[in-house]
Amino acid sequence: MKLNLTWLFAGSLACAATQVTVTETAVAAESKITILYDAFGSDVAMKKDWGFSALVEVEGKRILFDTGNDRDIFAANVKAKGIDLTNLDFVVLSHRHSDHMAGLSHVLSMNPKVKIYAPREGFGIFGSSLPSSFYRKDESLPPQMRYYDGKPPELMTFGTAWQGANFEVIEKTTEVAPGITLIALVSDAPGTRELRELSLAVNTPDGIVLLVGCSHPGIDRIVEAAAAINPKIHLVVGGFHLVAAPDDVITKAVAALKDAFRVEHVAPGHCTGEPTFAALKQAFGNRYIFAGVGASLPLGSSMGGGERRGERPALEEDDDMTSYRKLARREDPLGMRAWSLR
Repeated sequence: MKLNLTWLFAGSLACAATQVTVTETAVAAESKITILYDAFGSDVAMKKDWGFSALVEVEGKRILFDTGNDRDIFAANVKAKGIDLTNLDFVVLSHRHSDHMAGLSHVLSMNPKVKIYAPREGFGIFGSSLPSSFYRKDESLPPQMRYYDGKPPELMTFGTAWQGANFEVIEKTTEVAPGITLIALVSDAPGTRELRELSLAVNTPDGIVLLVGCSHPGIDRIVEAAAAINPKIHLVVGGFHLVAAPDDVITKAVAALKDAFRVEHVAPGHCTGEPTFAALKQAFGNRYIFAGVGASLPLGSSMGGGERRGERPALEEDDDMTSYRKLARREDPLGMRAWSLR
């Protein structure tokens, strides 16, 4: 019996091509964001509560972003979506407010050694350190009246609320994995002044996918920082912190996202606010993505909207560029910093 080597070779190539296609399709199918915690949504299997959490599956990574407001509700929602917390690349806690980190104790019960990124604070809940020179000394006191008997360590290390957890605190914007950046900014708004917050920027072939927790430093500043990585902002997900903002501030914020930064898609949630949901839906049309608790947001070519792919056009020397430059000067042209949750 003679073998047709040409036929076998062609068949092998076809089989290999099929395997590559299947693999690529599988990878694409895994690229999504699942909303695990929020106070609105249509999934009857999920419990609603004020707070935020999302599982990001993109670029081959599984990242848990924030952990919600209540351990038991978070655990129930994770179970309802069939999420495996033992198989995470890392966790990001955007900031120190309890409605974003209360579920961490459940995460640690399932995955005690998981890497946790959190913002560095001078003296905070995620762990910190200070040189012992920060306090005044008085050598006239007897040793028993002095801190550390008058011989303090050079560096004083302070604990966390989760002793033994694998925290790495982030002080400045840092690429923590290829194409995955934690944007570190500080709020200057009354009520949250000096609050440090991390946002997650993933540089995908379609542009930046940006997750924001509460946007205390200002959604404009966060998107501006993401645009410094890649000016093509594909998707912004999370809380825009306009829940108490007046209509004129909302209008300016929507215009900044749509016109100045030319964000392709928005999926607002949490503290964005109901009037802002409405304004963004009207402005973005089918590029507005519903992101209630339980929603699964596909990324890449499977995302709806009908917009063309590829690089977006650069900003031209027109009103859009003027607006962008005003935003970049940190002059708070939107007036949004004053609108923070008390």
